[in-house]
Amino acid sequence: MPSPEHSHERPGGRRTSSGEGSDRRWNAGRMRGAVERRSAVPLLWLHQLPGWVTPLALGLLFVAGLMIPVGPLGAVCLMLVALFMVWLAYLTWPSLSRQQKAPRTLMVLVVLVLAIARTLGF
Repeated sequence: MPSPEHSHERPGGRRTSSGEGSDRRWNAGRMRGAVERRSAVPLLWLHQLPGWVTPLALGLLFVAGLMIPVGPLGAVCLMLVALFMVWLAYLTWPSLSRQQKAPRTLMVLVVLVLAIARTLGF
């Protein structure tokens, strides 16, 4: 990883005229690094909570999203659950096998479909 004073260099020491790497993998790696750095404090905070708090909060949001009468509030609860699951899946994605990625993707899709259904009145 280049040092901050050499952030305009691409891996291998090659420079670009704009100072930005044109290699897609390089840009994706920079974005992932930024997300991981921004996620460090919230993850540490979640790690310091008792182990039952996060699953309970997500479960309550999920049940509330399904039980609240049709309207936007139920969809918002479900979208919060989906957003949390997407965030954790994004952070763990590179270390997962294909067999581990499929259920995570399916869970997010199911929650998103439920949120859309709540919004549409089903």
